[in-house]
Amino acid sequence: MQNTTNELNHLLTYFDLENLEENLFRGQSLDIGTGRIFGGQALSQALKAAYQTTKDQQVHSLHAYFLREGDCNKPVIYQVERARDGRTFSNRRVSAIQNGKPILILSASFQRHESGLEHQKDMPDVPKPDDLTEKTLIPGDKIKHLSPRMRRTLTTQGPFEFRFVDDVDPFDSEPKQPIKRIWFKARYPLEADQACHRTLLTFVSDFHLVSTATLPHGISYLDPRLQFASLDHAMWFHRPFQIDDWLLYDCDSPSASEARGFATGHVFDIHGKLVASTAQQGLMRLWDEAK
Repeated sequence: MQNTTNELNHLLTYFDLENLEENLFRGQSLDIGTGRIFGGQALSQALKAAYQTTKDQQVHSLHAYFLREGDCNKPVIYQVERARDGRTFSNRRVSAIQNGKPILILSASFQRHESGLEHQKDMPDVPKPDDLTEKTLIPGDKIKHLSPRMRRTLTTQGPFEFRFVDDVDPFDSEPKQPIKRIWFKARYPLEADQACHRTLLTFVSDFHLVSTATLPHGISYLDPRLQFASLDHAMWFHRPFQIDDWLLYDCDSPSASEARGFATGHVFDIHGKLVASTAQQGLMRLWDEAK
């Protein structure tokens, strides 16, 4: 299944969970270069485990808490509780377990398709992806100051292409508005399996979101004085979409307080349809230089 020239196929192998017994699955861990399990991996694998226990329904919302740091050198066990099976809605609770302890808990609700009343907020007026170019997240003159691990993480071309509406330099100490807008898509075409597209969006939604809360403070999420970690994550899926076509991630941070940053995101397709919304809170603890 894995094609070494296709990073997307490589990522998809991590969603081929091993079925240990009923409601119990095992997923292999992906090292994106940080030395710990990427939150998007735990989120998306937990969602995939929940999908394995449903039929003819699509996830419409999920809510998760990150409880412990995960070890990317070990697999993760996903235990699914079938909380409810209804004619239209089903609910699942998933515990992601390493070393006998949960590292993440997730609740997800699934729904059979039905039509209803519709409205949505407008997509912001921003340049289209064809008017932008893909750039490295870190300016070339600053890459050399990164550790080898972070250099690999931030400069390696992954399965998704990102095009930033505004140039973002994580080391820029100038306070900015807490807004970040990014076009993204999978680099390779996918089959039209909506469950796969929603699982991949869950994975990629953990990129760039809560770091928006650092922008008004002129502090980089890469600054060693900053203790920065995701605490929770929520998503709502509004309409079908294709993640191998351009999507706009419109991120905003309305608040930071009590050592926590809060951010929300809206995902629009290239035609301006609002397809998903996100919310995330993260630890933002700034230590003094002396510490």
